[in-house]
Amino acid sequence: MSLWEFYLLLIMSSDPYIFTTDTLPSDIRFLPPLANGLLGWRVYNNIMHMGGVYNGEGGRCHRADVPCPLDVKLETEEPVQHTYSLNTHTGIFTHTLSSASVTASQSLYSHRYYSNLMVMEVLLVRQVTSEQPITVNLVTSFTPQSKDIVFQSGPEYKGGSHILGQTKTAEFQGGSCPTVHLIWSPIPPSLTLLPEQSQARWGFILVVANSLESAKASFDEGLSLMATGNLRPSHEKAWKELWLQSKVEVTGSESLCKALIGCMFYLLSAFPSIHDTSSSFGGVSPGGLSNGGDGQDYWGHVFWDQDIWMYPGIALFYPKLARAVLEYRVGTIDGAKDNAEKQGYKGLKFPWESAVSGREVCPEDIYGQQEIHINGDVTLAFQHYFYLTEDLSMFKERRGSDVIYGVADYWVSRVTWHPEDQKYHLLGVMPPDEYYHNVSNSVYTNTVAKFSLQFAVEVANLLQHPVPKEWKEVAEHIKIPFDEESQYHPEYDDYVKGHPVKQADTVMLGYPLGLEMSPEVRRNDLEAYEPVTDPHGPAMTWGMFAIGWLELGEAEKAQRLLEKCFNNIQGPFQVWSESSDGSGAVNFLTGMGGFLQAVLFGYTGFRVQKDFLAFSPLLPNDISELCIRGVNYLGSQMDWLLRKDEVCIILREQSGTAGNTKPHNLQVVLKASGTKIPLTPGNSQAGTCS
Repeated sequence: MSLWEFYLLLIMSSDPYIFTTDTLPSDIRFLPPLANGLLGWRVYNNIMHMGGVYNGEGGRCHRADVPCPLDVKLETEEPVQHTYSLNTHTGIFTHTLSSASVTASQSLYSHRYYSNLMVMEVLLVRQVTSEQPITVNLVTSFTPQSKDIVFQSGPEYKGGSHILGQTKTAEFQGGSCPTVHLIWSPIPPSLTLLPEQSQARWGFILVVANSLESAKASFDEGLSLMATGNLRPSHEKAWKELWLQSKVEVTGSESLCKALIGCMFYLLSAFPSIHDTSSSFGGVSPGGLSNGGDGQDYWGHVFWDQDIWMYPGIALFYPKLARAVLEYRVGTIDGAKDNAEKQGYKGLKFPWESAVSGREVCPEDIYGQQEIHINGDVTLAFQHYFYLTEDLSMFKERRGSDVIYGVADYWVSRVTWHPEDQKYHLLGVMPPDEYYHNVSNSVYTNTVAKFSLQFAVEVANLLQHPVPKEWKEVAEHIKIPFDEESQYHPEYDDYVKGHPVKQADTVMLGYPLGLEMSPEVRRNDLEAYEPVTDPHGPAMTWGMFAIGWLELGEAEKAQRLLEKCFNNIQGPFQVWSESSDGSGAVNFLTGMGGFLQAVLFGYTGFRVQKDFLAFSPLLPNDISELCIRGVNYLGSQMDWLLRKDEVCIILREQSGTAGNTKPHNLQVVLKASGTKIPLTPGNSQAGTCS
């Protein structure tokens, strides 16, 4: 190894944003995914996926496998030392082969700005003076075929190979089958560094698009970027721009810092470019775009995971990306209306599992029929967005109000009045805890229904829309189960205290729902459910328990629970598995979202309220400092520096938000004391955390 290579390796090993190893994971599922909100791929895989491209009708609907020509491995004849690195600064995966005669580097990335583009670059650098050519082999298992798409060869385009095809089966009867075009630079079986060359570089591009026109335009763009030397710089610039708007770093725990960086990187990779104006975003599935072809990956469907688990950590920094999630749900309104009608109810019933149309695509009917809390989860994301931005255009021109009103109408038609307790009941439901079904009055479901009805009233008043009296009536009188004797919230009517629980459910009443309760009740809920929650359940669960204990001032107990999540992180590329034993969905963005929220909303105590941003910081003993940059609140960007006994807030810039261009008088409120802290641009505020 040369001194320069040693120096680069030293830098990579010390930079928490660069994940480096000399051996790949034995389980190929834990190879790093590369995605950009439209295209997703796991390196060295011969298939990839495109957002919004599904095959199969109804419960057989799944992400369509798309063949990937960039499934290429570099090999040499002589012995080499391997280094594999994922640079999350730039979203580039690099495989470096070092021998006595040559250093060969293969770089792979899904372009962050031009989302139809994926790229492979190869660099050969001669290490010793020689008149011999040096050859590396490019080994691939790519074939231009798919089990989901009937491909045929198309005419070459500017030297690029071309195939096109349609998925075999539409999502619903009468629906359309999406068309997919691939144009790519042909990849030779080997590359040779000629005797007179000290180094040489090759670039290969792949374009995936829904139309020939779009494919050709993207291929032209790729060729132009290569010709001007701007292909990689434009990609790196886009990632740099993203990272400038957010930063979550801790001092005191290298493993936590690296985990948080990994979570932000993979979550951001699942969202479109902040410059994307196509409104074609297909939502975020639990395993992201790199997965979704089979049941382990939940078929690539969109669940409540998007709205409750992944969305809040992204929305805090990126209002444009938050709006993309809401616009995805708006785009499924017709399907949600169809779901409600089929169940015999009014309004909108968002699917438990969603693809493109919004019609239910869950393979098992019971979830679509009973896990109706999804409706409230969707509206909670809209409410969170509005309190962060005050962007009324999302509810007027962009039809967000149709979502809010439609869900409210569904709740009104779905409840049953019980004269015995003078309450409205929701019968025959499945709570977030999927160990139980056909229960009455899931406390989570009823609470999220109550809050979505109240938000519907709020939006209607703002837009001067008539408010049906039933919205207020049901919101006021819906049953919220509570055990007066034990002073805790049973998960549902007739829940037996101590019975096993699959995942976070009732503990989510405090956060993210924000149901008012005394510290005693909050503690009782946590103590009732923590010991009976499945230790092998989904990864996001322990983040919610950690937030609860942080609310009660028990930082060390929270930290012990949060550390359970590290069992779900499968090194060396910080890829998450759904379960701690490595099973389940991969790369589990839902778990990352819950983990990220435990830091963003747990350590800080951030709560996005109607008229202010509340905070109540508390750090565990082994964390000396938490830096959060780019919190975007009412169109202004704030940086927060939290230490043991102080907090510093800097208002970086102030501007309007979409649909509300007037700067705001900002204030944050310290929850413990009620102290209001006004903020003005360019100034900082610091004080004690107590």
